[in-house]
Amino acid sequence: MLGQTSLLARNVMRNFVRASHGHGGVVGENLPFSLENRYRLTALFIVFFGSGLGAPFLILRHQLLKK
Repeated sequence: MLGQTSLLARNVMRNFVRASHGHGGVVGENLPFSLENRYRLTALFIVFFGSGLGAPFLILRHQLLKK
């Protein structure tokens, strides 16, 4: 009985893994940005991380300049 259960679980997982490979396996195919132009990618990363790291300083400056 236990052997049949593990065999069934193995078959279910095998089918799940096979069904999940709908793409061709190309690196970066499922990303929301392109990896082709590395200068544009670098600019996007700088804007993305720069906005997150700079936001607290800009908020602090705004609060200190407020009257």
